[in-house]
Amino acid sequence: MSQTTIVLASNNAGKLKEFQALLANKNIDIKPQRELGVEDADETGLSFVENAILKARHACQATGFAAIADDSGLEVDALDGAPGIYSARFSGPGATDAKNNQLLLEKLAAVVKEKRSARFQCVLVYMRHAMDPTPIICQSHWEGRIVEQAQGQQGFGYDPLFWLEQQQCTSAELDRAIKNSISHRGQAMAKLLPALEAVL
Repeated sequence: MSQTTIVLASNNAGKLKEFQALLANKNIDIKPQRELGVEDADETGLSFVENAILKARHACQATGFAAIADDSGLEVDALDGAPGIYSARFSGPGATDAKNNQLLLEKLAAVVKEKRSARFQCVLVYMRHAMDPTPIICQSHWEGRIVEQAQGQQGFGYDPLFWLEQQQCTSAELDRAIKNSISHRGQAMAKLLPALEAVL
């Protein structure tokens, strides 16, 4: 049985690793869009859903393959949901994970532990082609809080600052297999897989 090629509408190496692990043994060849010469789409949407659809459509148009797009980010209650859809570029032009994490810590410097609640949101969109009128959309979230200093070396983005009460560690200290099963992306993928299997 030949593999189905699906483009991952992201050039984020961390996300690619997670998707490859999540889709292992599913007879799906997940290709990062950069491998096919596709640059990032302009994220002009005002919600995770809009941006995920924009990214998936862009990848479909550029490659002719079906595409999966992920739009995800961190919502911090003390910051009225920021950085939200701007999570990857929170610290402005030239944003890096380190700069974003530093800015978040600065903004929360005066906020007490009990008020540092936050959650990761993930929206996954699967489009069969660029004109797909009924994309599959799956959403999930992951509750935690923001610690006062980075802990852990694994993961990417805000993982070193995202404390998980049940696991008593940050996301960056979690075993990768455990993270992939309980994270916002892992939970959204668990919803997407049965829907994908139905259409492939």
